[in-house]
Amino acid sequence: MLDLGEIRDKIDVIDKELVKLFEERMQLCEDVAHYKIDTGKKVLDPEREKQKLEKVCALVQNPDNRHAINDLFSQIMATSRKMQYKLLEETTQTLREPYEAIDEIDKKNCRVVYQGVPGAYSYIAMKRFFGKDVNNFNVPFWRDAMEAVKNGEADYAVLPIENSTAGIVAEVYDLLQKYDNYIIAETYVKVEHALLGLPGTDLDKVTTVYSHPQGLMQCEEFLSGHKEWQQISQVNTAVAAKKILEDNDCTHVAIASEDAAEEYGLEVLKRKINDLDNNTTRFVIITNTRKFVKNARKMSIVFETANETGTLYNLLSHIIYNGLNMNKIESRPIEGRNWEFRFFVDFEGNIDDPPVMNALRGIQEEAVSIKLLGNY
Repeated sequence: MLDLGEIRDKIDVIDKELVKLFEERMQLCEDVAHYKIDTGKKVLDPEREKQKLEKVCALVQNPDNRHAINDLFSQIMATSRKMQYKLLEETTQTLREPYEAIDEIDKKNCRVVYQGVPGAYSYIAMKRFFGKDVNNFNVPFWRDAMEAVKNGEADYAVLPIENSTAGIVAEVYDLLQKYDNYIIAETYVKVEHALLGLPGTDLDKVTTVYSHPQGLMQCEEFLSGHKEWQQISQVNTAVAAKKILEDNDCTHVAIASEDAAEEYGLEVLKRKINDLDNNTTRFVIITNTRKFVKNARKMSIVFETANETGTLYNLLSHIIYNGLNMNKIESRPIEGRNWEFRFFVDFEGNIDDPPVMNALRGIQEEAVSIKLLGNY
């Protein structure tokens, strides 16, 4: 029986031969790539790959190795395709659509739309990103904001896309897929809920508290000390604050931001009543043209896969192969198609970086569909 050292020595000899053969194979694959470039043939040929896998699996002598060989050669062919996509990009046969690169967003000469009312967190995000004097207007629904940008009524929209405790804003993800609008920037707002009331409100006489359902949930610990209060949901926290002013009832209070208190002339009865101190909402800035800031470092895409084994892995492998760091992946059900999903992916990079374009090229060639949501 061989000792461990002898076994490892034999493995090293085999590995050296494997590397040599792999490099020879990749050189031949490069020749194939140049042929396909010259003839316009597509890189991915599913039928040819299927036949090839069947052929190499038939060579296996030990049946226990058949699945491993199938997996090994699937990866080898996937690596070959990635190399071919890279060559296609380098030979100017790019699939990249035209776009405008800008030095910075003109925050002064623009019109911005947000969902909600003055004092809402979207309003706060807008003011902090564009400045207090920005020309703006509000709409009742997120879809209305997307429509306003699409139709040119606004240059930009400010939309919440995820919260650090509540998760993604699913409807906004779906709207990004449906509209030909693009993410050009993002901004973060720390959620700090306060208890607001009319000036002179006596907490001992309060009977009712208004807020958005998440606002009530995020202040559960504070509200547990006031179980006698009736909790009533509103469409957002700022609407709750506005209602306190309109009702003019000192027995009613709202959970909202301190900005909302300033907007509606309310008194801050208690500050920072949310349970968690690290509650933050991420907002995206949307525009209707394919323009991106030159130093953008994050890519957002959405794609659909075939409902087959390994397809999601194969598509994500283009990001890994090109040395890109994936920050996030979310799935959303496809309307009207049971148990089928779209995948929203964020990864680091700029649209002018060759590795980014190589990854996008590979995903575009092999996905059912892909859409660039933004580079920011």
